[in-house]
Amino acid sequence: MIIHRAGSRPSRVGPAETFSGSVRVDPINMPDPPARARSLNVTFEPGARTAWHTHPLGQTLIVTSGKGRAQKEGEAIHEIFPGDVIWFEPGERHWHGASPDTAMVHVAIQEADDTGSNVTWMEHVTDAEYLGEN
Repeated sequence: MIIHRAGSRPSRVGPAETFSGSVRVDPINMPDPPARARSLNVTFEPGARTAWHTHPLGQTLIVTSGKGRAQKEGEAIHEIFPGDVIWFEPGERHWHGASPDTAMVHVAIQEADDTGSNVTWMEHVTDAEYLGEN
């Protein structure tokens, strides 16, 4: 058994290569193989969001506070709220983040595939895409 005490692991800034705006990432559970599921608590300030990306084995988001947005490529943007659970299927190209005027926090859960990869990052979501103007 391993217990990680609250505050015992440092927060990190969401890297500019994969996020737009101010994002903080806090590990929840990052076990070593053979475990495959990893989880993070991600805080997005207003307007902040991920780049487009996919997950080889899918991803679950659990919104815990605020108001956010999520979009699967080719579909409309969805507003997401505390208590909402979002499932992105394996290989589904998508993004998620805060609303333009309200921060959002979610728990992100994804599994690593046999190569150890749990995400493939792509290009940034443009302001027009984020605002639904295209």
